Parts: sequence; structure tokens; C-alpha cells
Amino acid sequence: MTSTINEREVTLAVPPSDHSPQVNSRNPQDFPVPHGREEEWRFTPRDVFGSLLAGDGEGTGIVEVDAPAGVVVTQVATDSEFAAQLPMPIDRLSALAAARATGITRVEIPQSEVASEAVTVRFAQVYDTDWFNVVIEVAAYASARVVIEGPRTGTSAAKIDVLVGAGAQLEIVTTHLGEPDCVHNAHIAFRLGRDSTVRSLQASIGGRGTRVVETVQYLGTGGDAHLAGVFFGESGEHIEHRLLVDHSQPHCRSNVIYKGALDGHTARSVWVGDVIIRAEAAGTQTYEINRNLLLSEGARADSVPNLEIETGNVSGAGHASATGRFDDEQLFYLQARGIDVETARRLVVRGFFDDVLRSLTIESASAQIVSAIESRLTTTDAITEGDNE
Repeated sequence: MTSTINEREVTLAVPPSDHSPQVNSRNPQDFPVPHGREEEWRFTPRDVFGSLLAGDGEGTGIVEVDAPAGVVVTQVATDSEFAAQLPMPIDRLSALAAARATGITRVEIPQSEVASEAVTVRFAQVYDTDWFNVVIEVAAYASARVVIEGPRTGTSAAKIDVLVGAGAQLEIVTTHLGEPDCVHNAHIAFRLGRDSTVRSLQASIGGRGTRVVETVQYLGTGGDAHLAGVFFGESGEHIEHRLLVDHSQPHCRSNVIYKGALDGHTARSVWVGDVIIRAEAAGTQTYEINRNLLLSEGARADSVPNLEIETGNVSGAGHASATGRFDDEQLFYLQARGIDVETARRLVVRGFFDDVLRSLTIESASAQIVSAIESRLTTTDAITEGDNE
């Protein structure tokens, strides 16, 4: 392994020009301020993310880590050799987060270590605009569970690198549960070693603007990535999730399932799922699905699944997307058994998310997400009889 990496070296092979970023660089200046017509930025509201894109603010927020015995937490300089080996930023905001943070918080699960309890990483705001840089490193044959709690207020951007060694296993949950003023962007870069497994869940509920970009890079055969997500947006909220899964190694797997609900005439969500199967990635198995539930008139969900296959030797590949309203038959079934219409509709929404949430083994994170969804369903005034007419 070389000791240095050129500032413009590409760590992810260049994705299709029509729906993915073209530049990977550690220098924010290599990413011009987007004008809004670029494919990767055309859905993002400039008025919400404008101050972040301009690079306003020099502050670094506080990263708090609760870790069980055996997990090592250190601070690493951003100009160190270790930092030079990390996945490249893929857009202006991830490059700014990597450059503006005063250091990298490194959370390391040593080789063959089985962490007894979940590691919790919290982002806490300090300035009006904060930048975060965190690395989760699971060494070979180790096993861990990690919860990352995003900031709840203010404006911020984070670069989160998740390095999973050969034969290692990781379950990771990232929550973005923002107050009405919260604007947050995150680039989460997964790097999977041979025969490693990652199970990730992104939960975005609340906040004025949330934008999360996930990238997956395979370093060896047998890598397995399960990427799930739930989101719930109300009027005046923008939630955007983008994924790029780059299958460049043979006999790897990826499975993506995202579900979102929107309530309010100006609620907006964007989901873009890019999966690339390279010519050398024989035996790949991949599937991605996005489902959106609209709870009121005017809510809008954009869903763009993309699948590019460069080899005919795949085990399976597909994608699906659907956006719709309540299932009237389900509502009728519940009402016929004496359940009032509002309760029936809430049960339908809870059931909509159930298959994603029940896969979580981190009970504290599951409870936190369910509570956030329940609070939305309790306070909403858009689930009314008129919405289904």
C-alpha cells in the first residue's frame, strides 16, 4: 500500500455521467458551487442548503462517543497518512466536511473483537454551521453494532467513513431526527472487505432539510451490503436520499429497501438509487426498492432507481419503485372491525414501515425511531376523512 494518495485519485470508478457525480477529490475547490442544473443537485433546494454549499462557517461540532470495553476511540489529524487512505469525498459538501473539521474521530473495533454493546456516536452542534468527520473501522473478523445520532438543530455537514474488514460484520443505524430549523447533509462511504457484511438503516424524520448520500465500494469477493431506510416528512420539509452501489468485485451482494411517508401539501422527498455492475463483477446479486406513501394532497415524492449492468453473468438484478396513497381495502377491513378511521389510518402507516424496522436488533435505536414516527402520526392533522376522497 502506498503511503500517500494523490488529491484527485478516484477511489470509486467513474459512474454514469447522466446521474452520478464525476469528481472525487479532497479539495473542496474542485467542486464548484452547484447552479442547480446538475443531475446530482437538481432536486436539492438551494435556499435551504445554500449556506452549506457556500462553505459558510468554520466550526467543528462535538462528537461524543459511548463505547463498550474493547472499542478504541482516538482523534486523528486530517492531514495524516491514515486520512489519506480514506474514501474520497464525492461532492462539495462531503469535501467541505472533510476539510473544515479540525480532526477525525476514529472509532475502531479491533480484529476479532465482538463488541458486547452498541457503540453510540452523537453529533452535537456548537456553532451556527458545523462540520463533522468520523470514521467507523471494524477490523477483520470483528463484529459490532453502531448508532450514529445526527444533530437535531442548526446547520451541518458530515463525512462518515465506514471501513469493514475481511469477514467482519456490522449493523449500523444513523438517525437524522431534526427540529424544524435543522439542515443536515451527510456522505456515508462504506468500504467492504472480502466476505464482510454490513446492515445499515437510515432514519430521516423532521428537519427543514436532510440530504444523505451513501456510497458502497467492494474491496473483495463475497461482500454483502443491506441498505435500508425510513423517512417521514411534513410541510416545509425536504428529505433527500441518494445511493451509489458500485459492484466492481465478483460474487458480491446488495439489497436496498427504502420506505417514506409524506404528510403536508409542501412535504417533499427525493430518493435516487444508483447501482452499477461492472464487467468484472460476475455473479453479482442486487435488488433495490423504494416505496412512498402520500398522506395528503400536494405532497411529492421523486423516486429514481437506476441500474447499469456491464456483464451478462449476474445471479440476479432488479429494481422497483412505487408511490401511492392509502389502501382503501385495508382501511375498510379495519373499520369493519370497529376501528375508527383515524386509528385505522395510523395502523396502516405503522404497518407500512414495519418490515424495515423489525429487522433492527439495536432496541434503543428502534424505539427512538418508532417514537419519532408515532409523534408524527399523533400530531398530524392531515390524516382526515377528506384526504382519501
